[in-house]
Amino acid sequence: MTAIPLGPPRRLVEFTLDGTPVRVPEGSTLLDACRARGTDVPTLCHGDTLTRKNACRVCVVEVEGARTLAPACSRRAEPGMLVRTDTARTRHSRKLVLELLASSVDLSTTPGVAGWLKEYEAKPDRFGPDAARVNEAPKKDNDLYVRDYGKCILCYKCVDACGDQWQNSFAITVAGRGFDARISTEYAAPLPESACVYCGNCIEVCPTGALSFRSEFDMREAGTWDESAQTETTTVCAYCGVGCNLTLHVQDNRIVKVSSPHDNPVTHGNLCIKGRFGFTHVQGQGVE
Repeated sequence: MTAIPLGPPRRLVEFTLDGTPVRVPEGSTLLDACRARGTDVPTLCHGDTLTRKNACRVCVVEVEGARTLAPACSRRAEPGMLVRTDTARTRHSRKLVLELLASSVDLSTTPGVAGWLKEYEAKPDRFGPDAARVNEAPKKDNDLYVRDYGKCILCYKCVDACGDQWQNSFAITVAGRGFDARISTEYAAPLPESACVYCGNCIEVCPTGALSFRSEFDMREAGTWDESAQTETTTVCAYCGVGCNLTLHVQDNRIVKVSSPHDNPVTHGNLCIKGRFGFTHVQGQGVE
């Protein structure tokens, strides 16, 4: 009989969420509790495979007795807390954050944002044409993926995935400060001249489409990208014996991009260059 190692048991923490008593395992965040209960709390910078960064501040909630709003993605549940997720204060804060983000970057390819803008009655255009906007042309310096920093909200998820949390390539970081802050390679070198190993794990965690497959970018520009017509099939990568899981995104009987399940114990959403981009041979498609 094989012994299956289990983590240490965790006691339950009881607190009140929107007037209802809830219990969650010790160490859970308020966002974990909200999602387990089915309460919709918007978030952009939260990644289920990365350390929480508290960058976007869209997920703020109100904790009774606290001076400031708390980011639900990182605030841990404590016994006896009184938490409210849908107050006038939280709605005003989320509205303003969404307006500031949408007025400075292009959020057109960010899942869920269109609905949030409508729900919170956010009006990004109220800041006028003089709002500080990132008008930067997409960087197409390689054949595998495109960096469109005009869509970047500086959530740092790509930096973490490339750095010590996963890949340890350290090919990208944040350069500059204030309005000049942006994701960059060392000395702003072209990607082929950087330390990038083209694993594409930064694409996997990007919440806005600032990083995308070259195939997806080209199809969006041509107006042929249609997620509603795509199917997803999870399989095992055949390049080596590690056993990484691949999710093939197929449109019109052609693979258009590859992702990996975040709950897979082997990959946790991460792949190498072969698993992420080595799919063109399947359909006789060469990289030009």
